[in-house]
Amino acid sequence: MKIGYVQTSPTFSEKTQNFEQVKNLLNNIKADLIVLPELFATGYTFISKKEAESLAEDINGQTAQFLKKLSKITGGVVIGGFIEKDGDEIFNSAMIVSKNEVIGTYRKIHLYYKECLWFSPGNKPLRIYEVNNVKIGIMICFDWFFPETIRTLALLGADIIAHPANLVLPYCQKAMTTHCLVNRVFAVTSNRIGNEVRGEDDFKFTGGSQITSYNGNILSSAPTDKVYIKFIEIDVIHARDKKLNSYNDLLNDRRPEFYLL
Repeated sequence: MKIGYVQTSPTFSEKTQNFEQVKNLLNNIKADLIVLPELFATGYTFISKKEAESLAEDINGQTAQFLKKLSKITGGVVIGGFIEKDGDEIFNSAMIVSKNEVIGTYRKIHLYYKECLWFSPGNKPLRIYEVNNVKIGIMICFDWFFPETIRTLALLGADIIAHPANLVLPYCQKAMTTHCLVNRVFAVTSNRIGNEVRGEDDFKFTGGSQITSYNGNILSSAPTDKVYIKFIEIDVIHARDKKLNSYNDLLNDRRPEFYLL
């Protein structure tokens, strides 16, 4: 299975321009799973809820149409972040698309910093999307800070965690090696680069998009300051074997009756 990330440098609010950047980066690429950053089409640093609402879409919107075309051209499942509008609420979401169909959306459940001023917290349970006999879980950026997120997806049977991100803290990439090791799952963290200075905020995004193996090895690491793509071949069968050795199974050995959750 060929999986990978697209590390971009979006221009705030310029959806068409940001779509074109992704399209050009993926020129002639064929892959099974492509992960784009969090809010890849809009940028991240909003100055009001009204501004965020003005860039929101439903699952038939401009971003959905672009991802459908991208999936058809590349032949892969495409996952990317967008602002999802549902009634009077907006969510920091990720859309999963295969061929000409939006399979579903995941709404970020752990909002970071001022996101809680613009977005409603995710109101959908974590779930697995099975496409072409591969089980894909989704989390967004700051969700990684809560180990319950990845553990829940692993317990649900995830082979791969798709992780769209706009990381500004320096911890995630190293932490993902442990998260993947203790859950024996693959992960694709797709981050962005660049600065956004808007209102009172000045965010520098850390790049370093990463593909992490089920055994904690880093299979690919992007530069911190360059637009970049990378795709590698993996065998998801490894993520289905939770045995650390002949005596220890990392999920079956859990003792939930002793845990305080």
